[in-house]
Amino acid sequence: MKLARLKFILPALLLFMLMTAACNDPNRVMDDNTEIASRNWSYANQIRFEPIIDDPSAAYNLYFNVRVTGDYKYSNLYVLLHTSGPNMKSGVMRYQLKLANAEGAWLGSGTGNLYSFRIPFKTNYHFPAKGTYHFAIEQNMRDNPLREVSDVGLRIEKAK
Repeated sequence: MKLARLKFILPALLLFMLMTAACNDPNRVMDDNTEIASRNWSYANQIRFEPIIDDPSAAYNLYFNVRVTGDYKYSNLYVLLHTSGPNMKSGVMRYQLKLANAEGAWLGSGTGNLYSFRIPFKTNYHFPAKGTYHFAIEQNMRDNPLREVSDVGLRIEKAK
């Protein structure tokens, strides 16, 4: 009986420790992802985030999080990033996210048929003021809807 309990408790304890370590990221301001319904990302489906910045004197790194299936047919992904916030002029920037090399090998990490990417787009960035910022990510490829995009997200962390 004690051995059976031990077989249950040890894996549960290990899982708890791993989850606690993963959540213990003191530099993370936000790391949110949004699932794309049916893996079909249309132009009209802008993925929105509203991070709160408490320390405008700190430098931040900003990343796109993207997950695609192995059936995604391109080596890149063009997105438009709409931004606005306190003491900041609203704007739109176009970014090309490289997902595969010239030989077609995925540049992200893979699990099963899903490939995850964390792609930096601003490093050592200073937000102009304290407050809530607005980010909207829009796909900007020729296909509408863009197929085989599983998740899209935004990560903001304090620069080390």
